[in-house]
Amino acid sequence: MYESSPHGSSSADRPDERVPVLVVGAGYAGLSAATLLAWRGVPVLLVERHAGTSVQPKAFGVSARAMELLRVVPGVEPALAEIAEGVGDGSMRIAIAEALNDPEAKVIFSTQRGDFDFLADLTPVPTIGAPQAQVERVLRAKAEELGADLRFSTELLSLEQDADGVTARIRDLASGTETSVRADYVVAADGYRSPVRERLGFPVSGRGELGRLCSIMFDADLGALAPGREVTLWYLQNETFTGVIVTGTGVGSHVMGVNYDPGRGESEADFTDERCRELVRRGTGLPDLEVKIVDRTSFSMAHILAGSYRRGRVFLAGDAAHTMPPTGGQGGSTALQDGCDIAWRLWLVISGQAGDGLLDAYDAERRPIGGLTADAQLANLGVRMPPAMRVGYPEPLEDPFAAIIGYRYHSAVIAAEPGDDGSLLEDPRTPTGRPGSRAPHAVLEREGRPLSTVDLFGSGFVLLAAPRGEAWVRAARTAADRLGVRLAAYRIGADLSDPDGVWESRYGVHEDGAVLVRPDGCVAWRSRTADGDPEAVFGRVLGTVLARG
Repeated sequence: MYESSPHGSSSADRPDERVPVLVVGAGYAGLSAATLLAWRGVPVLLVERHAGTSVQPKAFGVSARAMELLRVVPGVEPALAEIAEGVGDGSMRIAIAEALNDPEAKVIFSTQRGDFDFLADLTPVPTIGAPQAQVERVLRAKAEELGADLRFSTELLSLEQDADGVTARIRDLASGTETSVRADYVVAADGYRSPVRERLGFPVSGRGELGRLCSIMFDADLGALAPGREVTLWYLQNETFTGVIVTGTGVGSHVMGVNYDPGRGESEADFTDERCRELVRRGTGLPDLEVKIVDRTSFSMAHILAGSYRRGRVFLAGDAAHTMPPTGGQGGSTALQDGCDIAWRLWLVISGQAGDGLLDAYDAERRPIGGLTADAQLANLGVRMPPAMRVGYPEPLEDPFAAIIGYRYHSAVIAAEPGDDGSLLEDPRTPTGRPGSRAPHAVLEREGRPLSTVDLFGSGFVLLAAPRGEAWVRAARTAADRLGVRLAAYRIGADLSDPDGVWESRYGVHEDGAVLVRPDGCVAWRSRTADGDPEAVFGRVLGTVLARG
């Protein structure tokens, strides 16, 4: 039984193991949290009831923003880029069609027409087109290499928390051995049904379960319909079924998902090998196609939003926090960002650099964008995969990329400027540099070598000062030394050069201004110009963004 005990627990005095952070679940959110915690030197234990990571490709692609957060760990970016290179040639098409051979398919996105080309001007990261199964394997290997304790075939049995920590009981499913673990914090990344969320009484809202989908992995020669080096994602709508077909994902097989409704007496048992072969033939439009069924599984499509991401020392991440339909492809990347986000916050608090309010800000900052992304994908479902009823559904986003890379945070640890409009999204093509926004990409030079501003972020806080902002650099270093905070300070024109002359305009400062960027690449504070007492001002600012009063 999962409980919250304000008076403590006797088992807390005699744990078998102690660890700063316990992570429950080895999906995208759990693995990214474990990897980023281990990289930052925080001991972490992850438990996962399944025997290993996913076999099915599941979510495809890692968004640019998620990749910016993951790439700080050495080796992750090249490993994922290598996978993406093996998957395809970088081309991708997403369309709505009756079948894969539909000559009148309605194309939604296509690299062939340059729909994603503008991203090269916004970020230094490559486009990562890779299936979740392979991304998870990279993260698992990296987390273990960095010293994270990952235990598969291990089930969480109970969880009790008190003012000082959390006590969990876990069971090794192979041996049946049960042990108790005492942790300072728990990250619940245990999926959309999330036993932790349910037992601890986190409030939820949303449309709930929307239906079920049988995912069929198959081998077949699709010839010119699906060129081997191109990723195709077709939302299928025909008289036999609605669903989706994905080819070129790099897992060695194609995947087709077919919607079914248990409320109408339909079940996973209906999907025999023979029926699956016939469905694949209908979905491809090739009635004589030879089909080999490789794997089959079933999962729910749902729209469930947690009303809070924090309860005491327990934090929700990934599907446990925001379950969304797959229509839009951002569920996986949003989960990756959750894991990366809670990791840097826990690191700063556990190491004594930040106060508990930084953890409160996880809910204040991540929940709005999680809900917005889930609603956007629900809206896409109504358009792309009938018979989902559109009545009462939200409208699709006018600019999906604003939610992917142009979202803004608002919380007590963001030093908002007077008159801020409180907007959640901005056009990433014209970044503002406002506090709460993603720090814009600009190509600078250090010792004659080009680098992106994004390359500077991740290890700690970063102060970037304009050419006449030397006083801000001194103030930042003084405040960081006094508070014991990891912070690097750079002055444009001295430590870094701006060959294209774009840094000041993109960050919205004058020649004597400065900005403070957090480890997650978010602008925490900005002064457009100089100030009469920079040491006093910056001392207060750093105390605010670290929740240290």
